[in-house]
Amino acid sequence: MTGPGTAVGDQADTGRLTATLGARTRSMVFGTAEPALIDGELELLTTIDLSHVVMLAERELLPVRDAAGILRHVTQLRENGFKELHHRPMPRGLYMMYENHLVSALGPETGGKLHTGRSRNDIKATTAAIRLREGLAELLSQALRLHAVLLCRARAYRHVVMPVYTHFQPAMPVTYGYYLVGVATALGRDIGALRHTLAELDRCPLGAGAVSGTDLPIDPARTAELLGFAVPAAHALDAVASRDTALRAVAGAAGVGLTLSRLATDLQLWSTQEFGFVEFPERLVGGSSAMPQKRNAFLLEHVKGRAGAAIGAWTGAAASMKSTPFTNSIEVGTEAVSDVWDALSGTVESVLLTQALVSGGRPVPERMAARAEKGFVTATVVANRLVRQGMPFRTAHHLVGAAVRRAVESGSTRLSDADLPAGGLPSLDEVAAEHRYGGGPGVFDASFDAERRILVDHAEWLLGRRECWAVARRKLDEAVAELLARPKGSGKP
Repeated sequence: MTGPGTAVGDQADTGRLTATLGARTRSMVFGTAEPALIDGELELLTTIDLSHVVMLAERELLPVRDAAGILRHVTQLRENGFKELHHRPMPRGLYMMYENHLVSALGPETGGKLHTGRSRNDIKATTAAIRLREGLAELLSQALRLHAVLLCRARAYRHVVMPVYTHFQPAMPVTYGYYLVGVATALGRDIGALRHTLAELDRCPLGAGAVSGTDLPIDPARTAELLGFAVPAAHALDAVASRDTALRAVAGAAGVGLTLSRLATDLQLWSTQEFGFVEFPERLVGGSSAMPQKRNAFLLEHVKGRAGAAIGAWTGAAASMKSTPFTNSIEVGTEAVSDVWDALSGTVESVLLTQALVSGGRPVPERMAARAEKGFVTATVVANRLVRQGMPFRTAHHLVGAAVRRAVESGSTRLSDADLPAGGLPSLDEVAAEHRYGGGPGVFDASFDAERRILVDHAEWLLGRRECWAVARRKLDEAVAELLARPKGSGKP
């Protein structure tokens, strides 16, 4: 016969409840116990457990003997890849299956003490924070690499003149390098948003308990330190109720995806035979199953499509959070964030694809220059030269427009010096170089250097954060080793 709180297989009698969900309902709510689905969660969960047990022992809330027993068993589980927990039923979810295993393996007098001073609520919030931290750090790291690739290619092609388009019509002469710095500038702001969100994850929810902290004298600052957070939660209710950082994280991913989708749209258009501005090597294109002549830059379509997944994840998360009570709730803590992880990893893949595409794509200078010439993209500069001679801009605009019309009607692709009292027509290179005001291609060095400084600053900051997390891991390992080295008969520290 079993008493209150005794585990019966993997179904625990909680004292208040003696039955649980049916098998199909459990599967829908808690998922399945397949190894690939639970190992990642258990890795995070047991890391949190190690830090919690160390703290409980240091605060004399857990005898060293019991702490060492829990740490030893959890460490063995981790070393064995959690094989003992594979395919076990989860009548009340993964956490309860795992805790019931510890109680069965170590006995209720030891295993039953692990949950002292905490709740599944603050554990879940902490797990989400660590996952977000890892996902954002990877996305930020790869976005910084793309930022560097854009700047590298921009410097290489700073003198390759091309027409820039407005309303899909040739407008002004710029350079391909100048265009790439513009994309890097937009991406730099996306990176800044990711960094801001990652910085918000420096507050550890562990210690917040179910919703209002605990009356036990725990030390949340210690667990925060061992888990790589700067400080513990300032407010327990906020710690378990809020997932707004997850929402901002997926919004940051969507921002990156949007920027890359616009770049991909340009590159796909420019790589068509009609434009021929950019060529991709064979390793970055695909053929057709039916049309042997095809050379499809299909990877760009994946980049564009992935942005939609991140936008959808944000929309779904925001909709799930809307009008929920400000406390722990399944809608916010589980359903709202369920698609966030795929959105982050999918955006990382999009960034990786874009790194290869920007690095591998090569401009075709002669095609770019020819299209610029035929597009009369020096017309505005010609009008501005007339302005410098004292002519009102609107008059100059009309005069040059009429000259373009005459050239087109005569079948010419160039303006005639005889039609324009501007002292001769400028070359494409001259026009691009003369745009030194308002952030034009004539001040390439200034915009390039500014973005390079931003890149270095973000990269150094991320390196610092990762070093802090590495230090925390070493501290946790050392604290666990120190407790395990204590004599087996030890009681309180």
